[in-house]
Amino acid sequence: MDPPVTDVPTAVSGRMVTRPLVLVTLISAFGSSVQYGYNAFVIFYPAKYIQNFFNETYRFRNMISIDEGLLRFQWGLTVAFFPFGGFLGALIAGPLVDSIGRKKTLLVNNFLAIIAAALVIATKPRRSHELLICSRFFVGICAGIAFSVVPMYLAEIAPQNLRGALCTVADLFITFGSLLAEAIGFRDVLGTEEGWPILLSLTGIPAVLQLLLLPLFPESPRFLLIQRKEEEEARQALKRLRCSDDVEQEMEELRQEGLADKAEKDMDVMKILYYPGLRWHVVSIVVLMVGQQLSGINAAHYYAKRIYLSSGVSDTIVWYISVALSVFLMVITTLVICIVETSGRRILLLTGFGICAIASIFLTMTLQLQKNIPTMAYLSVSFHTIFLIGQATGPNPVPNVLVAEYFLQTCRSTAFVIAGSIHWICKFLIVATYLHMEAELEPYSFLFFWPFNILTILYIAKMIPETKDRSFLEIRRILSRHLTQRS
Repeated sequence: MDPPVTDVPTAVSGRMVTRPLVLVTLISAFGSSVQYGYNAFVIFYPAKYIQNFFNETYRFRNMISIDEGLLRFQWGLTVAFFPFGGFLGALIAGPLVDSIGRKKTLLVNNFLAIIAAALVIATKPRRSHELLICSRFFVGICAGIAFSVVPMYLAEIAPQNLRGALCTVADLFITFGSLLAEAIGFRDVLGTEEGWPILLSLTGIPAVLQLLLLPLFPESPRFLLIQRKEEEEARQALKRLRCSDDVEQEMEELRQEGLADKAEKDMDVMKILYYPGLRWHVVSIVVLMVGQQLSGINAAHYYAKRIYLSSGVSDTIVWYISVALSVFLMVITTLVICIVETSGRRILLLTGFGICAIASIFLTMTLQLQKNIPTMAYLSVSFHTIFLIGQATGPNPVPNVLVAEYFLQTCRSTAFVIAGSIHWICKFLIVATYLHMEAELEPYSFLFFWPFNILTILYIAKMIPETKDRSFLEIRRILSRHLTQRS
């Protein structure tokens, strides 16, 4: 049953925030976006215990210990199947949201997380490392779908003056998921020999909660009116989300968007890539997604523990520092949510990538100098933190907002397929190649990412116009005019 329309809207800085809008945002992001942040990192905390399990399983089956090369291969599969599943999830997210809707896709997606949790629980009793690898694959698909569908759904239910803020909530909960994995994945909590199956199976809890709560809220009004032609259902959905019966002006905007959208109906990936009117729109989201992953964020995560240990603290203190830093990054993301509608998307992107570019240079210098000057380790910690602040300011939260805003209703899902695929391919390639690159370049590996930050900044400065507080049709007109003049 849908929430009643009796809630009183609350004015916040001249904007209308309603209780159903806040609740559906939190439920969508907690139930789905947390899956990405949690499962991307949780596997690494009990790594040695999982590898011990692989060895025990192999010994039980073959009466000998596992070969070191085979162990690395099995562990590599366990890690790699998550981004591989994410890529597959990105591919199927588009067709799924257009066939059954945004909300139902999120609901169906929860079953993948529940299946993954069940497979993990069965792993030890069945003495089967294959079940664990399959679990990582299913939860990867779940994360891939969530990465695309949550910002899409939130962008379509939000009023235009809150669209950027609501979309950015998805990134906040990705960060919360990584914090959660860090907090309970420590060796004194669930990152233990006995606790790791529970640790990996906790992914089912947000899925169950979303299955129970999300049906109480409406489908995307844009999907209902423009794609399903269900005008009355769209009107009722808007009334519930806005807590007002006066939604006719917004309904008319949806009708106008539907008329403008006719030329772009039934566009698959190949059609949208070759459609002249959307060429630079696609190029822009590809540049943003590649820039996001090639900014150096994966290197920063890889180096984090080593940087902290080099400052002379113990493993336990490193854990406390890491948790505190994750909390701090959540605060930064919350600030971005508060200012994205006033400062705008463009300035946040330029600021974020600029901080990453500068911090990567100084981080490289201090990491190299600390070999001879140990006190440089403290500066390395500082520049590492600054780099992560830059990432949380723009490169992490903003690109998905622009993917949602650059495309009209019927081709928005295809745009998210492209953006999600680029995101997961880049993540997989960097994870697969960075260890080899770091072995050769050592601290200078951070400089490898510096040109990508600079190139992304130059592209944003020339090709990305501001889109804050604009309707989708206004954004389309501004973007087309801007890109035509600049290209």
